[in-house]
Amino acid sequence: MTAELSEILARLAPREGALLPILHDVQARFGCVDAAAEAEIAKALNLSRAEVHGVVSFYHDFTATPDPRPCVELCRAEACQARGVESLVAAAEHAAGSRVRLKTVYCLGLCSVGPSARIGSEVHARLDEAALVALVRSV
Repeated sequence: MTAELSEILARLAPREGALLPILHDVQARFGCVDAAAEAEIAKALNLSRAEVHGVVSFYHDFTATPDPRPCVELCRAEACQARGVESLVAAAEHAAGSRVRLKTVYCLGLCSVGPSARIGSEVHARLDEAALVALVRSV
């Protein structure tokens, strides 16, 4: 186990409901939650590896292998659909190519000002095709 994983577990494992916060921190720090991390998390939380893996494989936020590409999360929930996000997807995919990972998410909490996208913790709203393409190209 790495020192960084040990630090995450020491800091978060004592909390009630620690699994998801731990998984989010591990994903953010290492770019994935691999099998070795699952095993260490399970041990620290007194869970089976199957229980941890079940959570990891259920949520799309967690990946088993790192993806070094920058990621643009595009909201495709109902409110953004009503505001035209689907007409922007093809242009965004073309701009992303294989260099940028375009990830579908459902609700960034900006329903009244969609379509919206997020890069890291930065959220962008009121996107049209030109703005979204420029955003994808900027990462």
